[in-house]
Amino acid sequence: MKPAYDEMLDASGKVRPSYQGFAAWLESTAPDVIERKREEADLTFHRVGITFAVYGEEAGKERLIPFDIVPRIIPAVEWQRIEAGLRQRVKALNAFLNDIYHDQEILKAGRIPTAQVLGNSQYRAEMVGVNVPGGTYAHIAGVDLVRAGEGEYYVLEDNLRTPSGVSYMLEDRKMMMRLFPELFARMAIAPVEHYPDLLLDNLRSVAPEGVVNPNVVLLTPGQFNSAYFEHAFLAQQMGIELVEGNDLFVRNDIVFMRTTQGPQRVDVIYRRLDDDFLDPLAFRKDSVLGVPGLFSAYRAGNVTLTNAVGTGIADDKAIYVHVPEMIRFYCGEEPILSNVPTWELSKPKDREYVLAHLAELVVKEVHGSGGYGMLVGPTASGEEIALFREKILAAPDTYIAQPTLALSTCPTYVDSGVAPRHIDLRPYVLSGKKITMVPGGLTRVALKEGSLVVNSSQGGGTKDTWVLEK
Repeated sequence: MKPAYDEMLDASGKVRPSYQGFAAWLESTAPDVIERKREEADLTFHRVGITFAVYGEEAGKERLIPFDIVPRIIPAVEWQRIEAGLRQRVKALNAFLNDIYHDQEILKAGRIPTAQVLGNSQYRAEMVGVNVPGGTYAHIAGVDLVRAGEGEYYVLEDNLRTPSGVSYMLEDRKMMMRLFPELFARMAIAPVEHYPDLLLDNLRSVAPEGVVNPNVVLLTPGQFNSAYFEHAFLAQQMGIELVEGNDLFVRNDIVFMRTTQGPQRVDVIYRRLDDDFLDPLAFRKDSVLGVPGLFSAYRAGNVTLTNAVGTGIADDKAIYVHVPEMIRFYCGEEPILSNVPTWELSKPKDREYVLAHLAELVVKEVHGSGGYGMLVGPTASGEEIALFREKILAAPDTYIAQPTLALSTCPTYVDSGVAPRHIDLRPYVLSGKKITMVPGGLTRVALKEGSLVVNSSQGGGTKDTWVLEK
């Protein structure tokens, strides 16, 4: 495999222009000063309670997400291309969702296999014919990008259900500004701290028709959810109520919130709850997290749910392979950002190739997330590969495979000093009356040497992402 693209150094070992300001500061700063700053960051994150729970570990056990003080820096011209590609992609995904729940033109045209969409467990037949404000389904999208080869960006996956991590993006920036104000004074770094304002404006813009001053709430599954810190953080930053299912009720297809002053109507629900648990009358009958009658109020057009019910079909990894075709079909354009080449294991030829090359490839479950349910061939043991082969043969339709990309590396502070570690990037794209985003996103870093898995649940950390304004 070719060496990974280095974000800071070019092939000859020279510092890239975007990193020169930071590199000069790094060289002139004593290591013990930097070590003290690292300790200060850890203490502050502990105090603020920026933690996440890991499913499968002891109940109630929470971890601090490791934070790295070396930023990931993106030049302005590079960000312009990324932003254009993200706008194009999210526009096409929203058009696809609107289409498959209404006229299904892309299926009639034979551009995507009908069975792959209508037979998918993430497709919600209950949403057929339901009109959502502005035809927007994915109001908040987290698109995972990786950099490989000579520095090309690829879309690794689209997260359109309840994308998480934006609170870490905001807290990482706040931390860097606190620790290194001199760097922000010296370098023109695009701001991200207005994200909560953008998000609230976006949520208010998709209120049901005729609602002038919409009441927006954030619906959380509760404090035992792994992303509860983020739910509470975003509600507080936007100045809206954080509610659980039992704080809401439905009367005459209208949603109300219980308050000490009596019932208060709710117009927009930013839900961080999966479709299945939203309404026990419409979906899982055993759900105690949702609101009975919520889906009926939604169908009647009396409340907006963000993201819309049924968006999961568009971030399913079996559908991911068709996003370039969606862009051509709905936008009449070639994709600005490429997909990672992908083998569909439901296809006999693809399956045959993948089974013969498991040791070289990454295999993922189509519904999987968080780095779970995957095989990273080059780092897997013979036993793990043999077990995964059995899983594939038992249910090939539930897997895709991709080449093992040499993800780009960024200098990172580890126990041995500064060393390159693999990274990805998750920008957050907001869709409503218009498409908006803050420059950058959440950079995740694989802290284990040689590891390509950046997920926090698998030992990854985070970095601040600096987009230069000039």
